[in-house]
Amino acid sequence: MSQIKDQLKDDLTTAMKSRDELAAATLRMALTAITNEEVAGKEARALSDDDVITVLGREAKKRRESAEAYDAADRPELADRERAELGVLAKYLPQAMSDDELGAIVTSAVAEVSLTGATGGAAMGAVMKLVTPQVKGRADGGQVAALVKAGLGM
Repeated sequence: MSQIKDQLKDDLTTAMKSRDELAAATLRMALTAITNEEVAGKEARALSDDDVITVLGREAKKRRESAEAYDAADRPELADRERAELGVLAKYLPQAMSDDELGAIVTSAVAEVSLTGATGGAAMGAVMKLVTPQVKGRADGGQVAALVKAGLGM
């Protein structure tokens, strides 16, 4: 079993004992998402720490998008709740990459791909293939794609 999943379970127990409703609800949701991922597909499997981080990253993205939607709908109390849940999840995710670090990785990958002579969508795919493993879980995919497009002049 993954160490992160064990930590989530321990922290859930602590949150329940301290009657921290927000943390308990958020950790329950995260553990449910992890369990759903474990049993998805034809055969149940145990998730690695990388897989758990991927699931938690998806859940964090849902919280960010929900908070933005609630802000747009003028529902600040619901947006605040989503941001609070995001804060709980952030403790288990790797530190986000700075814009400078991300830019350097993208620039390096664009330079490497430009040597092959690829253009358009092929170049975009080749750059993303190089960049994605380096930034997995530490940068938003949309932000990465936008930087790659800018780097390729698309």
